Amino acid sequence: MTKKISNTKDHPMDSMPLDFTALRRRPDVEAPNLQAHDAADLLLLDTARESGALAAAADGKLVVLGDHYGALVLGAVARGATGVRVHQDGLSGQRAIDANAAGLLPQSAGAYRHLPLDAALVEGATLVLMALPRSLDALEEMAALLAKHADPSVTLLATGRVKHMSLAMNEVLGRYFGEVSAGLARQKSRVLTASAPLAPDALPASRFPLACAHAVGLASDLELRAFGATFGGAKLDPGTRFLLLHLAGAREAATAIDLGCGNGTITAYLALIRPSMHVLGCDQSASAVASTLATAAANGVTARVTALRDDALSAQPDASARLIVLNPPFHMGNTVHAGIALKLIADAGRALEPGGELWCVWNSHLGYRGALEKLVGPTRQVDRNPKFTVTVSTRK
Repeated sequence: MTKKISNTKDHPMDSMPLDFTALRRRPDVEAPNLQAHDAADLLLLDTARESGALAAAADGKLVVLGDHYGALVLGAVARGATGVRVHQDGLSGQRAIDANAAGLLPQSAGAYRHLPLDAALVEGATLVLMALPRSLDALEEMAALLAKHADPSVTLLATGRVKHMSLAMNEVLGRYFGEVSAGLARQKSRVLTASAPLAPDALPASRFPLACAHAVGLASDLELRAFGATFGGAKLDPGTRFLLLHLAGAREAATAIDLGCGNGTITAYLALIRPSMHVLGCDQSASAVASTLATAAANGVTARVTALRDDALSAQPDASARLIVLNPPFHMGNTVHAGIALKLIADAGRALEPGGELWCVWNSHLGYRGALEKLVGPTRQVDRNPKFTVTVSTRK
């Protein structure tokens, strides 16, 4: 059934229709089992409207955090919100919001703007709509920002699917807000409400960026740094650790690309073992880009590292790269899906010059070898253990 927001006398802020079923995920991976909105989005919008909080925050007082593809932003704008400030960590999601706005709600032009995760995003905000992140660290980083910089009267309404929520989320919010409560579930979704931010002198000291040192066979430990939304935090991913054992055998290149750089492990490691190499870390996550730069600084290789927020390698010309290294994700949000890995592999194949190499580590049971052969070129196995496979693919 098509869900629309429509003009009614009961809800005077409902000023523009929005067909939620028409929302798309592009440029993110699209598939029949991957949706661009869910029941949690609709519950959050209904909660904000019915409480009167959305009407009160209509003019520049509303912030939207973590909206996946535009349901929250455009749903709020369709109900009359203006001057909406938006932060979406993933670049593909940010671009999807804009594409959906242009295609479904052209009246929304100028009604919202994207901002980084900093004080300007939340200053003066009285209402925050949040799609709960997977990571408790990401939730804590955002909660700390709100408690410190939003209006003291701010109300946070945070939504998620019940199966992905936990009491730990309430506990995290309780470190920064005096009042935290959970609403009734509807269609397997729930809204958490947080208000009464703690006084500045009662707030916990910031933990970000997270820091951890790892022994990886270098003269000194590899120092990793991570901000809240960076997948895996400052830990050393076991697949990446296995890959590091073999990167000394990668071909010589003046520049290498760490595709999906995350916390910057591969970026910093390459810069450390190849003193003449410049390394470009690319990730669609703004948090990952900041983490990679922090990791580079912690290891003294800032001068030879660049980090770029990009959707795959869209900023790189065809046939321009000599060496790309990739540890592809196998999930999209809370959904296990191979589509994102295939997208990254395909774009690596496009960006590699003839004879260029893609070094890749992947969970052995996923069987990516055929895709690597098809999307990049001849592929050989470098090593394999019970969990992971390291391959190198050469562009024809």
